[in-house]
Order: sequence, then C-alpha cells, then structure tokens
Amino acid sequence: MDLGIAGKRALVCASSKGLGLGCAEALAAEGVNLVMNARGAEALEASAAAIRERYGVTVETVACDVTTPEGQAEVLAKAGDVDILVTNAGGPPPGMWSDWDREDFIKALDANMLTPIALMKALLPGMMAKGWGRVVNITSQSVRAPIGVLGLSNAARTGLTGYVAGTSRQVAPHGVVINNLLPGIHATDRAISLDGGVSRAQNISMEEAKAQREATIPARRYGTREEFGKACAFLCSQHAGFIIGQNLLLDGGATNLTM
Repeated sequence: MDLGIAGKRALVCASSKGLGLGCAEALAAEGVNLVMNARGAEALEASAAAIRERYGVTVETVACDVTTPEGQAEVLAKAGDVDILVTNAGGPPPGMWSDWDREDFIKALDANMLTPIALMKALLPGMMAKGWGRVVNITSQSVRAPIGVLGLSNAARTGLTGYVAGTSRQVAPHGVVINNLLPGIHATDRAISLDGGVSRAQNISMEEAKAQREATIPARRYGTREEFGKACAFLCSQHAGFIIGQNLLLDGGATNLTM
C-alpha cells in the first residue's frame, strides 16, 4: 500500500534507537524526509547515517534533551515547517506511591506530558495553515490499564491523553490528525532493563526472565520496533484522515480489555 506521504517532512523525537527509531525507519521507507532527535549524539548520527544510506531521504539531526525549554527551542528551530510530528520520551522510573515527591512528578510531567504539548502547540498552527498534518504520540499501555509501579508514567501519560482527546477534535477540521500509540513490551533497551530487574530480583537468568514475561502476553513474544514503526507510519499516512484522537494498543493482547 502506498501511504501517500513521500516528500513529507517529519520530526521524530527520541529516534536514535528503540521505538522512535522504528518510526523513523518506517517513515523513511515511505519517502519521508526526517529531523531526528535524541540526547546521545553518537547513536543519533549512526542511526541517521544508516537511514540516509538505506532509504535515500534527507535526514537532519538535533542532539539535545527535548524535555528542556532549551532543547525544545533547538529542535523546533531545526524542524521548521514539518508535516509530521512523532513525540516520544523514555518513561520515568518505577516505584511505589510512597516513593514520589513533587519534584518526581514535575520531571515526569515535563518529559511525558508537557514536552509533547509544547511541540504540538508550536507545530500545529503550521499544519493547520497548510490544511494537512499528522501527530503521533508514543505513550504506553498503562494509559488504558494502569500499572501500579509506574504511577509517575500513569499520571503523566494519562494527562497527555486527555489533552489530545480535546485538541485532536479541535484541529481535525483543518486536516490535522492526532492519535496516540500505546506500546506494550517491545524488544528494546527498555525490555532488557526490565528483564534485568526481574533477573536480579528472582535470581534467574535473563532468558528465564524474558520467557516469564512473554508467557503473560497472548502473542507469546515481544513486539518489534519494525512493526511498531509501520503502525506509526500508517497513522501518518493519507489513509488515516478519519482516525481522530484514538489510542491504539500495540501490546500483543496483554491489556485485557473488551473495548
């Protein structure tokens, strides 16, 4: 299927590896030119070079912390008049309700709620003026089914979801489409970190920890960055214009919901 977005320009945040990289690769495969952002310059440049060589698209890079005002200004200056925005940021640390103070919540909100909102606020007017735009926010399956030890993430990402619910319907008449992708466990560094924690806590091997987690997923495996990226690319396509303000789970069936 031709997604109809060749020649468009996209800003993809946190895209040097993991799910963000999967989104960048899938968009590049459709002929989309990229502005890629991540904190680590070395990994970012390596990923950008690989995408340029494989897909022949233009790739610009901005190595900075996009959760800070300074980083946002730098990214937005490079992004300019993009057609597509993919927001993404690593989740805050796990813990118990009694562990978190005000500053912990402020950091979580800055990374997982206020940064996507700031980027949307800056870029939506240009999309609306052109009569076409796509925004995909990478959030979490915990938005649909909260995870106890991820209270900071639950709170911040659910706040973003509420913001998108209203905003998406306000900008839809102008040809701008905003949706959220909700990943479950995928084969990324985050999965390795989580499996490592289980391995140490239960004194089992990494392979055993992974197998234990996979057994809780109806698909009986972790997702891949490639399939996640292709779902993102579809939501950015010409065919997604009637999908407004939705929260699409990509979790292998792990979230046990009817609707």
